[in-house]
Amino acid sequence: MPLNENPVWFITGCSTGFGRELAQLVLKRGWRAVVTARDVGRVQDLTQGYEERALALSLDVTSNDDIAPAVKAAEERFGAIDVLVNNAGYGYQASIEEGDDAEIRAQFETNVFGLAAMTRAVLPGMRARRHGHIVNISSQAGFIGYSGSGYYAATKHAVEGLSDALSKEVAPLGIKVTCVEPGPFRTDWAGRSLQQRRPTISDYQDTVGARLETTADYSGKQPGDPVRAAQAIIKAVEAQNPPKHLVLGAIALDGVREKLKETLAEVEAWAETSRGADYPESER
Repeated sequence: MPLNENPVWFITGCSTGFGRELAQLVLKRGWRAVVTARDVGRVQDLTQGYEERALALSLDVTSNDDIAPAVKAAEERFGAIDVLVNNAGYGYQASIEEGDDAEIRAQFETNVFGLAAMTRAVLPGMRARRHGHIVNISSQAGFIGYSGSGYYAATKHAVEGLSDALSKEVAPLGIKVTCVEPGPFRTDWAGRSLQQRRPTISDYQDTVGARLETTADYSGKQPGDPVRAAQAIIKAVEAQNPPKHLVLGAIALDGVREKLKETLAEVEAWAETSRGADYPESER
C-alpha cells in the first residue's frame, strides 16, 4: 500500500452497507480500523476477534462534540489516521416543490456538512505526516439529477465539488482524494435508511411518484454487491495512482458515461454563444 504496510482506516457509518462491509474487509486483511456509528452498540460486533486492531466509537457526524473526541481517540490509540472514509449518509426523495425544509437541511447536515467537518478534523494529522487518503462516498447522483432525488443529488453534487477542490489543495502535500459513485447496491439506502415524501401534487405523479415507487420496490433486488464494492474501494486506495472518481456498478457506469456525453455535446453545441459572452479582443 502506498501509505504504509499497516494502515489505519477511520470509517463513518459502519452499522450497515458499504461501511460495515469495508470495515470487515479491512480487519480481515490485518489492518487497523476505527469503526463508527451513531449507536456504538451496532458496530461493537465488528471488533470481536480484532480487539488489538479495532476501535469502535460512537459518532454522529452532524455533532462537532462527537467529531473531535473521535479523531483524538483514534490518533491516541493508533498514532495516526491513514485513510478516512466518509461513508455516513442517507437518501431523501421528494419533488423539488414539495420538499420539506427541515428534512432537506437535515440531509445536508449529514451528507455534506458532516463530511466536511470530518475531513477538516483529520487533515491536520495527514498534513503533518505528508500522507493520507480521503475517500468520500458520493453517488451516481453526484453526476445525474434524477426526478424525485433532487435534494439528494444536490448533496452529492456538493460532495463532488468539494472533493475536486480538496484534491487540488492537498495533492502537493501527499494526500489523495477519491470520490466513489455507486449505482444501486443492496445496502440499506433504499430500505430502512431511505426517507420519502410522496407527491400530493398530481402533476408529479408520473415522474416523482413513479420513481419513488420504483426505488422502494427495488430494495433488496439491486444488482450491486456491497462486498465487491468494498473490495473495489480498497483496490483504489492501494493503487499507486488512485482515481479521483470511482464509479461502481454497471448501471452507474452507463448512466455517468451517458450524462457526460450529453453534457459535452450540449456545451459544444453552444460553444459559439459561450465564447460570445466575453469582451471582444479589441476591448480587453
